Amino acid sequence: MPGNTSRPAKVTLNDVATLAGVDRSVVSRVVNGDPKLSVRPETRRRVQETIDKLGYRPNAAARSLRTARAYMYGLFIPDFANPVYAEIIKGAERAAGQLGYGLMTASSGGVRIRLAHYLDLLGQGRADGLLFAGEESGHELEQLRSSKVPWVLVNRRSPGSHRYVILDDERGSLLAVDHLVSLGHRRIAHIAGPESADTARRRRAGYLSAMQGAGLSVDLRHIAHADYTPAGGAAAMEHLLSMPEPPTAVFVANVASAVGVLHAAHAGGLSVPRDLSVIAVHDMPLAGHLVPALTTVRMPLEELGRRALELLASRPPEEDITEVVTDPAEVVVRESTAPPPA
Repeated sequence: MPGNTSRPAKVTLNDVATLAGVDRSVVSRVVNGDPKLSVRPETRRRVQETIDKLGYRPNAAARSLRTARAYMYGLFIPDFANPVYAEIIKGAERAAGQLGYGLMTASSGGVRIRLAHYLDLLGQGRADGLLFAGEESGHELEQLRSSKVPWVLVNRRSPGSHRYVILDDERGSLLAVDHLVSLGHRRIAHIAGPESADTARRRRAGYLSAMQGAGLSVDLRHIAHADYTPAGGAAAMEHLLSMPEPPTAVFVANVASAVGVLHAAHAGGLSVPRDLSVIAVHDMPLAGHLVPALTTVRMPLEELGRRALELLASRPPEEDITEVVTDPAEVVVRESTAPPPA
């Protein structure tokens, strides 16, 4: 007969307090991140080290009942297949963890969860706030405003909204265009995102401003709108290549679209970067494994997610939030950009 086995005893608040040499209320307030707790830094550090050493985990259900909080935030995105959102999720999740919260993520793609259904779930007390990175409309903004859940738009603005955290997309466009200009390109096209997308409008505005700043005229036929997919990028590139005087370089508003651009250029008999230079906004590991490796503008997506959650957690729900995350942003030069053909 096998020997009796027993589970190790669960570490309690009293265990942590005894070993750390403090009152149990101090441990409780450290765990809950009480901003009014006034103790010496070394005491707070000793309590935290004891918590880590013993592996203490608070009773989430009891804590929620005691504080009327769910200790959970929600993040609503358009599509898990878009790798851009993986970086945003990473930053938001890290910030939530540092505050002692969890992060619940859902998308409008796949099972096609409607925002109203998601807000209904959150309104039942399952989350303390919502980061909304979905494709918004005026109707959805009204749903957010009428909900009882604090919310912040992420990576997008909507007319009439004063609660958002976005990237400096105009600056990202400037970095991309400046890189191409420095290589000697003058006929620079732009494959923008969907005309309805706030990110696409901001990147297009940045492109136009950067071209003007470089003293270059813009042929509006060299601006092609496409959705943020390889298929959309390929269709837009095919259109640009059909022009009598095609561009020598193209600035693409999204890495996924740039994958389609590279494919269309190859199918059209062009060599990148010998015949056509390509640069895209956002950077991710797959960009370095494309053929050729894709030059990108690395934007602070993880910082965007982190900052959005911090503001959601720290600002009253009626207070305006209009923040632009600017750093770090840089051009990552790879093999897809070079001087134009002679």
